[in-house]
Amino acid sequence: MKALILNCTLKPSPEPSNTRALAEEVIQALTDHGVDVDVQRVVDLHIPFGVQSDMGAGDEWPAVRAQIVASDILVIATPTWLGQPASVAKVVLERLDAMISETDDAGVPLAYNKVAGVIVTGNEDGAHHVIAEVSGGLADIGFTIPGQAWTYWNMGPGPGPSYTETDHGHEWSRSTGRTMAANLVAVATALQHHPIPAPPSKG
Repeated sequence: MKALILNCTLKPSPEPSNTRALAEEVIQALTDHGVDVDVQRVVDLHIPFGVQSDMGAGDEWPAVRAQIVASDILVIATPTWLGQPASVAKVVLERLDAMISETDDAGVPLAYNKVAGVIVTGNEDGAHHVIAEVSGGLADIGFTIPGQAWTYWNMGPGPGPSYTETDHGHEWSRSTGRTMAANLVAVATALQHHPIPAPPSKG
Protein backbone atom coordinates (compact mmCIF):
# COMPACT_ATOMS: atom_id res chain seq x y z
CA MET A 1 0.00 0.00 0.00
CA LYS A 2 1.27 3.47 -0.90
CA ALA A 3 0.60 6.86 0.66
CA LEU A 4 1.48 10.37 -0.49
CA ILE A 5 1.59 13.28 1.92
CA LEU A 6 1.47 16.75 0.41
CA ASN A 7 2.98 19.22 2.86
CA CYS A 8 1.34 22.56 2.07
CA THR A 9 3.51 24.68 4.34
CA LEU A 10 4.34 28.14 3.04
CA LYS A 11 8.00 27.65 4.00
CA PRO A 12 10.38 26.49 1.25
CA SER A 13 13.07 23.93 2.02
CA PRO A 14 15.25 23.76 4.02
CA GLU A 15 13.30 25.94 6.46
CA PRO A 16 11.86 23.80 9.29
CA SER A 17 8.14 23.09 8.90
CA ASN A 18 5.82 22.68 11.89
CA THR A 19 3.35 20.96 9.60
CA ARG A 20 5.99 18.42 8.56
CA ALA A 21 6.87 17.85 12.23
CA LEU A 22 3.29 16.80 13.01
CA ALA A 23 3.07 14.87 9.75
CA GLU A 24 6.02 12.77 10.94
CA GLU A 25 3.72 11.23 13.57
CA VAL A 26 1.31 10.08 10.87
CA ILE A 27 4.16 8.97 8.60
CA GLN A 28 5.51 6.75 11.38
CA ALA A 29 2.08 5.32 12.12
CA LEU A 30 1.44 4.55 8.46
CA THR A 31 4.89 2.98 8.15
CA ASP A 32 4.10 0.81 11.18
CA HIS A 33 1.11 -0.49 9.20
CA GLY A 34 3.42 -1.45 6.34
CA VAL A 35 2.56 1.51 4.12
CA ASP A 36 5.18 2.97 1.77
CA VAL A 37 5.02 6.73 2.40
CA ASP A 38 6.31 9.53 0.18
CA VAL A 39 6.23 13.24 1.02
CA GLN A 40 6.26 16.29 -1.24
CA ARG A 41 6.73 19.86 0.00
CA VAL A 42 4.51 21.52 -2.57
CA VAL A 43 5.97 25.04 -2.25
CA ASP A 44 9.32 23.69 -3.51
CA LEU A 45 7.70 22.77 -6.82
CA HIS A 46 6.56 24.94 -9.73
CA ILE A 47 2.81 24.40 -9.69
CA PRO A 48 0.89 27.15 -11.51
CA PHE A 49 -2.64 28.18 -10.61
CA GLY A 50 -5.29 26.36 -12.60
CA VAL A 51 -7.79 23.53 -12.74
CA GLN A 52 -6.15 21.35 -15.37
CA SER A 53 -3.95 18.30 -14.88
CA ASP A 54 -1.22 19.81 -17.05
CA MET A 55 -0.73 23.56 -17.41
CA GLY A 56 2.07 23.28 -19.95
CA ALA A 57 5.82 23.86 -20.04
CA GLY A 58 7.49 23.85 -16.63
CA ASP A 59 4.43 22.61 -14.75
CA GLU A 60 5.51 20.09 -12.09
CA TRP A 61 1.99 19.10 -11.11
CA PRO A 62 1.76 16.19 -13.61
CA ALA A 63 4.49 14.33 -11.70
CA VAL A 64 2.65 14.91 -8.41
CA ARG A 65 -0.60 13.78 -10.03
CA ALA A 66 1.11 10.59 -11.20
CA GLN A 67 2.12 9.91 -7.58
CA ILE A 68 -1.47 10.49 -6.43
CA VAL A 69 -2.82 8.10 -9.08
CA ALA A 70 -0.29 5.46 -7.98
CA SER A 71 -1.15 5.88 -4.28
CA ASP A 72 -3.90 4.35 -2.16
CA ILE A 73 -3.82 7.11 0.47
CA LEU A 74 -3.52 10.88 0.05
CA VAL A 75 -2.93 13.20 3.00
CA ILE A 76 -3.12 16.98 2.74
CA ALA A 77 -1.04 18.59 5.51
CA THR A 78 -1.56 22.31 5.93
CA PRO A 79 -0.94 25.12 8.38
CA THR A 80 -3.80 27.41 9.38
CA TRP A 81 -3.66 31.04 8.26
CA LEU A 82 -6.46 33.45 9.13
CA GLY A 83 -8.53 30.43 10.18
CA GLN A 84 -8.28 28.92 6.68
CA PRO A 85 -6.19 26.33 4.82
CA ALA A 86 -2.91 27.69 3.49
CA SER A 87 -3.00 29.07 -0.05
CA VAL A 88 -0.76 26.18 -1.16
CA ALA A 89 -3.42 23.69 -0.05
CA LYS A 90 -6.02 25.58 -2.05
CA VAL A 91 -3.82 25.41 -5.15
CA VAL A 92 -3.54 21.64 -4.65
CA LEU A 93 -7.32 21.25 -4.39
CA GLU A 94 -7.84 23.39 -7.48
CA ARG A 95 -5.38 21.29 -9.49
CA LEU A 96 -7.04 18.11 -8.19
CA ASP A 97 -10.36 19.45 -9.52
CA ALA A 98 -9.45 18.11 -12.98
CA MET A 99 -9.65 14.56 -11.63
CA ILE A 100 -13.41 14.88 -11.16
CA SER A 101 -13.86 14.20 -14.88
CA GLU A 102 -10.88 11.84 -15.37
CA THR A 103 -11.51 8.09 -15.38
CA ASP A 104 -9.62 4.85 -15.86
CA ASP A 105 -10.25 2.48 -18.76
CA ALA A 106 -13.27 1.02 -16.94
CA GLY A 107 -14.87 4.43 -16.50
CA VAL A 108 -14.08 4.68 -12.78
CA PRO A 109 -13.12 8.21 -11.67
CA LEU A 110 -9.43 8.32 -10.79
CA ALA A 111 -9.99 9.41 -7.18
CA TYR A 112 -12.46 6.59 -6.47
CA ASN A 113 -11.10 3.79 -4.27
CA LYS A 114 -8.49 6.11 -2.80
CA VAL A 115 -8.77 7.39 0.76
CA ALA A 116 -7.72 10.79 2.01
CA GLY A 117 -7.07 12.57 5.28
CA VAL A 118 -5.97 15.93 6.64
CA ILE A 119 -3.25 17.19 9.01
CA VAL A 120 -3.51 20.74 10.36
CA THR A 121 -1.21 22.91 12.47
CA GLY A 122 -1.55 26.46 13.72
CA ASN A 123 -1.00 28.33 16.98
CA GLU A 124 -4.55 29.74 16.86
CA ASP A 125 -7.91 28.04 16.45
CA GLY A 126 -9.54 27.13 13.15
CA ALA A 127 -8.42 23.53 12.73
CA HIS A 128 -11.91 22.03 12.45
CA HIS A 129 -12.85 24.60 9.81
CA VAL A 130 -9.70 23.75 7.83
CA ILE A 131 -10.37 20.00 8.13
CA ALA A 132 -13.94 20.52 6.91
CA GLU A 133 -12.87 22.66 3.92
CA VAL A 134 -10.12 20.29 2.77
CA SER A 135 -12.12 17.11 3.43
CA GLY A 136 -15.12 18.54 1.59
CA GLY A 137 -13.01 19.36 -1.44
CA LEU A 138 -11.40 15.92 -1.47
CA ALA A 139 -14.82 14.24 -1.21
CA ASP A 140 -16.10 16.32 -4.14
CA ILE A 141 -13.16 15.09 -6.22
CA GLY A 142 -14.06 11.47 -5.39
CA PHE A 143 -11.77 10.49 -2.53
CA THR A 144 -13.23 8.45 0.32
CA ILE A 145 -12.81 10.17 3.70
CA PRO A 146 -12.83 7.68 6.58
CA GLY A 147 -14.18 8.69 9.97
CA GLN A 148 -11.60 10.52 12.09
CA ALA A 149 -9.10 10.66 9.23
CA TRP A 150 -7.39 13.75 10.58
CA THR A 151 -5.17 15.09 13.31
CA TYR A 152 -4.37 18.63 14.27
CA TRP A 153 -2.50 20.77 16.74
CA ASN A 154 -3.11 24.31 17.90
CA MET A 155 -2.19 26.33 20.95
CA GLY A 156 -5.65 27.78 21.50
CA PRO A 157 -7.11 31.27 21.09
CA GLY A 158 -4.70 34.09 20.42
CA PRO A 159 -1.13 34.06 19.12
CA GLY A 160 1.45 31.81 20.73
CA PRO A 161 4.25 29.33 20.12
CA SER A 162 4.23 26.98 17.13
CA TYR A 163 4.13 23.18 17.28
CA THR A 164 7.90 22.71 17.50
CA GLU A 165 8.27 25.42 20.17
CA THR A 166 6.22 23.70 22.88
CA ASP A 167 5.20 20.25 24.12
CA HIS A 168 1.64 21.44 24.73
CA GLY A 169 -0.93 19.04 23.29
CA HIS A 170 1.57 16.88 21.44
CA GLU A 171 0.45 13.56 22.92
CA TRP A 172 -3.15 14.18 21.91
CA SER A 173 -2.06 15.05 18.37
CA ARG A 174 0.14 11.93 18.23
CA SER A 175 -2.64 9.67 19.50
CA THR A 176 -5.13 11.16 17.07
CA GLY A 177 -2.57 10.76 14.28
CA ARG A 178 -2.22 7.06 15.07
CA THR A 179 -6.00 6.68 14.90
CA MET A 180 -6.02 8.59 11.62
CA ALA A 181 -3.41 6.27 10.12
CA ALA A 182 -5.23 3.13 11.29
CA ASN A 183 -8.54 4.33 9.85
CA LEU A 184 -6.97 5.31 6.52
CA VAL A 185 -5.35 1.88 6.18
CA ALA A 186 -8.52 0.03 7.23
CA VAL A 187 -10.72 1.78 4.68
CA ALA A 188 -8.08 1.60 1.93
CA THR A 189 -7.87 -2.15 2.54
CA ALA A 190 -11.66 -2.49 2.39
CA LEU A 191 -11.76 -0.61 -0.91
CA GLN A 192 -9.08 -2.88 -2.35
CA HIS A 193 -11.34 -5.86 -1.66
CA HIS A 194 -14.63 -4.15 -2.53
CA PRO A 195 -13.91 -1.26 -4.92
CA ILE A 196 -16.44 1.43 -5.76
CA PRO A 197 -17.68 0.80 -9.33
CA ALA A 198 -18.03 3.33 -12.11
CA PRO A 199 -20.98 5.70 -11.62
CA PRO A 200 -24.27 4.72 -13.29
CA SER A 201 -24.47 6.00 -16.83
CA LYS A 202 -26.45 9.20 -17.30
CA GLY A 203 -29.33 9.15 -19.67
